[in-house]
This record gives sequence, C-alpha cells and structure tokens, in this order.
Amino acid sequence: MEASTSSPCIDYATTEIVFFDLETTVPKKSGQGFSVLEFGAIVVCPRKLVELESFCTLIRPRDIMVVGMRSSRQGGITRDAVSRAPTFEEVADKIFAILNGRIWAGHNIQRFDCVRIKEAFAEIGRDAPVPVGMIDSLGVLTEKFGRRAGNMKMETLASYFGLGQQKHRSLDDVRMNLEVVKHCATVLFLESTLPSLLRGKWQPSPSIITRSRSNNQHKMTCRGESNNVISRKSPTSLGYQRAVPNGKASLGKMTEKMKSLFQGNQPLNHLLKHSLLR
Repeated sequence: MEASTSSPCIDYATTEIVFFDLETTVPKKSGQGFSVLEFGAIVVCPRKLVELESFCTLIRPRDIMVVGMRSSRQGGITRDAVSRAPTFEEVADKIFAILNGRIWAGHNIQRFDCVRIKEAFAEIGRDAPVPVGMIDSLGVLTEKFGRRAGNMKMETLASYFGLGQQKHRSLDDVRMNLEVVKHCATVLFLESTLPSLLRGKWQPSPSIITRSRSNNQHKMTCRGESNNVISRKSPTSLGYQRAVPNGKASLGKMTEKMKSLFQGNQPLNHLLKHSLLR
C-alpha cells in the first residue's frame, strides 16, 4: 500500500479534484462479477493542477482464485501479488475519505470505475462515497478534442503526445490521465487563441510523425527533468504549412492581426475550466 502527501497548495479552490482508477478482474463467464484488485488516486489542486496527495493499494478479492497466476499484461497484477494485500473492507475507510465530497476525474469512470466503487461498498454493506462533480475525460475529450489522435483509449492518447506506454496500474494510469488532460487542454487553448491559423489544421495526415516513428527525435526537457520529455513537432510533421508573409507591409499587417487575436483572451485557467467541466 502506498500513500503520500506533498506540500499544500497555496490559495487553491476549496473543492479538490481526485483522479482515480481501478484495476479489476475480467469476468470469464456469465453472471460473474468484477473483483477490484487495485485502487489508485491522486488529489489535484484545480487552480494549479499540482498533486497534493496520493494513495494506492492492492486489494485481495474474496475469491483469490478469480485472479490468474500470470497476468496477460506486462507488469500486471498476479494472484501472488494480491494474496498478501488487504481486503476492500480493510481499506474502505481510506478510499471513502479520498473520494467523498470531491470532484471525481478519470478516463471512462462514469461507465466503469464509479459502478465498481458502488458495487464494492455495497458488498461490504456500506454507503458509497459521493462526488460533488465529475470529469470523465473519455467523454470530455471525445467532445472537445475529437478523434485526431485515433481512438480515445488512454494508451492511444498518451502515445499521440509521446507520454510513453500505459502501464495498466492504477497510480501510473491516473498520473498519465492528468498529463493527457493537460496536453489536450493546451492544444485547445492554442487553437482558441489563434483560431484562423490552427483550427481545422489538425486532420490526420500520412506526413504526421509520431514519437515512436521519429525514433524519439526532437526531445526537450521541462525545467531540467529528464523524465518529463515532451516531443516537439515541426509544422511540416503536423501536416500543414503556413505561408510566410512577403515584404514589410505584409509583416506589419500580420503583426497587428496577431496582437488583436491575443487581446481580450480569457486566462488559461478559465479556458481549462470550460474545456473540462461540463
């Protein structure tokens, strides 16, 4: 079981966001339910998008035989891994405390994770935690970001932004989820700032170079952190080219146009709020 608390976020909104994810068994026959094998969550400051607290634990199901001896996924959860883990009842208080009264966020949580949480609490005869709001990034990003990255699976979105491979472990996945949301929100912010130049220019093209295809080229680090590598793509790799104005007169007109586009734009946090909260 893993739990940690980072430095408090100064001047943040009273309602925090908790990104969470469950790893479960997959029913193999009709009538067989899901068993929760892992719970992971991070509490995020909504104004600064920094992690305030994290919690992760493996969970031993009532019937240990529903967990395979080997996982079909690399680094996945095995029977041996959960055999010494606490039961859901033993960690229910902590899970309730981290979820109840906060905004819930995650990928496809509305259809899956929220349902499994309710089932797990009902199984031990307790009331389930209740959110004050919900951000399902699957629905939000499908509506606002579109399928420019391909399908809307977390692993596909992460690959599109060069964030690495999804590990299918709860805490890793929620942190990846937050990074995907940040990247998508940044693209939406840029498009809203320069709509005439950027909107409609992101259609799939054979010339698009992904992180894997470009063999990890064009890497840059943020604040010197080697694990936070962001792939920078040239305009050509995005499948479009922008004409360069000719002459000083055209350049002056373009400069004035750019200034007018930047004037009166909403702050980033306001744009993020309306991009994510429905």
